[in-house]
Amino acid sequence: MSGDQLHNDSQIEADFRANDSHKHKDKHKDREHRHKEHKKDKEKDREKSKHSNSEHKDSSEKKHKDKEKTKHKDGSSEKHKDKHKDKDKEKRKEEKIKSSSGDIKIKKEKENGFSSPPRIKDEPDDDGFYASPKEDSKPLKRPREDDDAEYKPKKIKTEDIKKAKKRKQEEEEDSKAKKAKSKDKKVPEADKRKKPKKEEEQKWKWWEEERYPEGIKWKFLEHKGPVFAPPYEPLPENVKFYYDGKVMKLSTKAEEVATFFAKMLDHEYTTKEVFRKNFFKDWRKKIKEENERLLKEYGYCVMDNHKERIANFKIEPPGLFRGRGNHPKMGMLKRRIMPEDIIINCSKDSKIPAPPPGHKWKEVRHDNKVTWLVSWTENIQGSIKYIMLNPSSRIKGEKDWQKYETARRLKKCVDKIRNQYREDWKSKEMKVRQRAVALYFIDKLALRAGNEKEEGETADTVGCCSLRVEHIKLHPELDGQEYVVEFDFLGKDSIRYYNKVPVEKRVFKNLQLFMENKQPEDDLFDRLNTSILNKHLQDLMEGLTAKVFRTYNASITLQQQLKELTNPDDNIPAKILSYNRANRAVAILCNHQRAPPKTFEKSMMNLQSKIDAKKEQLADARRELKSAKADAKVRRDEKSKKTVESKKKAVQRIEEQLMKLEVQATDREENKQIALGTSKLNYLDPRISVAWCKKWGIPIEKIYNKTQREKFAWAIDMAEEDYEF
Repeated sequence: MSGDQLHNDSQIEADFRANDSHKHKDKHKDREHRHKEHKKDKEKDREKSKHSNSEHKDSSEKKHKDKEKTKHKDGSSEKHKDKHKDKDKEKRKEEKIKSSSGDIKIKKEKENGFSSPPRIKDEPDDDGFYASPKEDSKPLKRPREDDDAEYKPKKIKTEDIKKAKKRKQEEEEDSKAKKAKSKDKKVPEADKRKKPKKEEEQKWKWWEEERYPEGIKWKFLEHKGPVFAPPYEPLPENVKFYYDGKVMKLSTKAEEVATFFAKMLDHEYTTKEVFRKNFFKDWRKKIKEENERLLKEYGYCVMDNHKERIANFKIEPPGLFRGRGNHPKMGMLKRRIMPEDIIINCSKDSKIPAPPPGHKWKEVRHDNKVTWLVSWTENIQGSIKYIMLNPSSRIKGEKDWQKYETARRLKKCVDKIRNQYREDWKSKEMKVRQRAVALYFIDKLALRAGNEKEEGETADTVGCCSLRVEHIKLHPELDGQEYVVEFDFLGKDSIRYYNKVPVEKRVFKNLQLFMENKQPEDDLFDRLNTSILNKHLQDLMEGLTAKVFRTYNASITLQQQLKELTNPDDNIPAKILSYNRANRAVAILCNHQRAPPKTFEKSMMNLQSKIDAKKEQLADARRELKSAKADAKVRRDEKSKKTVESKKKAVQRIEEQLMKLEVQATDREENKQIALGTSKLNYLDPRISVAWCKKWGIPIEKIYNKTQREKFAWAIDMAEEDYEF
């Protein structure tokens, strides 16, 4: 196609657009109006500004429409009403529009690969003029006047699909922005939810793995050894302690003491008041930081590719021996333990811990049939001391699990064993009779078996097999009961055991026989000891010892007491009180006593004052409820009804708080001299407590603290609510 023809086509196209621009503008004006309506719904805060802009644009479009009509009818620009319009500028604008439309047309044709295609008329659209889809997609520009400062050229789209696409794109952008904001807000919550999962993954569920062969405790063990006591640093000569029978006192000025202790912490205390206020806080902080450092370095070992916590990695410093009760060796000096006294136990392929500079270990062993990491012999009683793993470790957990499983096996054959020792009460052999009576006391009273001890080496504590004649009294009748045996002796840790127990006639007669022609210091069971008793028990059931009876009776008692004391209608505090009462029954059975705490009376007084204050608060709340009900009867409106409901809820809430305080006071008073923790940690199958919690919806945290939950993680994981001991 020649250049003249191309120019003519572009001229025709420009004239065509100029003549019918008002129709085209009306069409797009309606579409723009709909688009603005859509934006107004999404941006309400900018509604007024948009409305004003649209009115201004409509008026300017109408103005330009009239100008276009007069221009094409008269053929000149003189009839335009705008005084500031310049003719030369208008001509230049028209030439630019024509040239730009021609250039676009040529560019489109070249891009499509056509040099000069023939012009083909399209079907007329709704407005009655012919237009190709390509031309419709191009924006139509109107000439801008100099005084139209707010005018902005805009693209006019004729296809609803394109407008819908644009609308959809805007909605997607808005939704993405909202999602991004919501994600930013939820990130901390998501992190909180993920953290427990990571912690759970780190926990070693050893109870789900296959157990090692009998006797093998570990395959790999590596640790850093013990932490020795720091060297002794004597006080300055002018700082001395003396004892006046009540408290330790300093025989020097307070300023000198402050200066001495300040050097320990690398602090300077300007005045006595500053010293009193900050010294102990700074000292505790320093000790805490040091303990955390030692724990991080020495408090863990690697056992079978798992990090395990060590229980007591510090060796106690030298000092005076106290012992339990009235110990015969009380006051003797415990000497300092040196590296040369230490036996290290680890695996051969591990890194052996290095001794302190200038020292060496007594011995390094590689014995995987024992559970201790370090051992030494103390000088007071010649007993062996150990560094062991934490109660939450696999080795300790497996030992506990096995202990309670053995007690469960005893449950199946305990009736048979009881029948057996009842038959042995009538045996012709004195040895068999003594064994049968001792086993009866171990089973019925949950007594410890007792061990043989050298006289003068340990405190005078006894068990069932080591009872002496002086420890019991026989009463054919006492307090309306027949055949009563009165026990009075010191048990483990010099805890007194005192009990009056009615027994069977055959047992009473045998005891009379055992005590004949004996002095008070003579052994009651002179033909029996713990090893003989345990050997007999091994014949009755594999793994059975006298200690298993104590575990069995404690666990079965807890289970029976929980069934009797738990009321399904009680709330959580009342159910916890029932649990503590069941636990207390076990503690009494096992003679787990304690001295009342020194602050017991003060704490009970504080608790009673809280109860009194809560009772006064409850009385006030009930008076307010009564007046609110009277007011509601008079007014009979919704507001007064709501007031009555809120007052009722307040009374109910205060009543629950008061009940909690009263339950707490009862629990404290009943447990004043009973130690619940010993039986809970050592004699009660934790699966009984876990099952009870799951059955009645009690949080496990109410029964076991964090350390105890770590110790019994295996039981918490495996026990269901229908578990039976």
